[in-house]
Amino acid sequence: MKNNKLLRVLCLLVLCFSFSTLSVQGQSKEGSKKKSKAPVIQFDKTTHNYGNIMQGDDGECEFKFKNTGKEPLILTNVYSSCGCTVPAWPKEPIMGGKTEVIKVKYNTSRLGTINKRVTVISNAENGTIELYIKGNVSAKPAETLPEKSQSPVESKQTSKQPF
Repeated sequence: MKNNKLLRVLCLLVLCFSFSTLSVQGQSKEGSKKKSKAPVIQFDKTTHNYGNIMQGDDGECEFKFKNTGKEPLILTNVYSSCGCTVPAWPKEPIMGGKTEVIKVKYNTSRLGTINKRVTVISNAENGTIELYIKGNVSAKPAETLPEKSQSPVESKQTSKQPF
């Protein structure tokens, strides 16, 4: 009799555990379905390398991205690691499947290595993305003056004839 009661309790516990496991699995599947509708930001590249550019050259580059999700993508903020790098981004929502551009302008009046970060904050499933610009700014070579041509007076003086 005691064994019978123990067996019933044990079976009841196993059934409860099985149902709770199935319930949790069902909820996680529903959650993943909801996430698949969320906006997802996908960039063509996350690093732009200027290579070696000259002081005063155009320091603008573009980062192309697409909302691969179904819901509208909203860029809440885009900021750089210093004041010499200025990002410009779309302020309107980007619908699912649409492509847009973040423009970044680097001030090339500063000489030396470029290694800057631009942070993109959005409502996307993948949240915060970091973009990078790299390169080197070299000084423009000094302009050389054209060679002097000899004037007729100088050429007469160099001849060996007396006055």
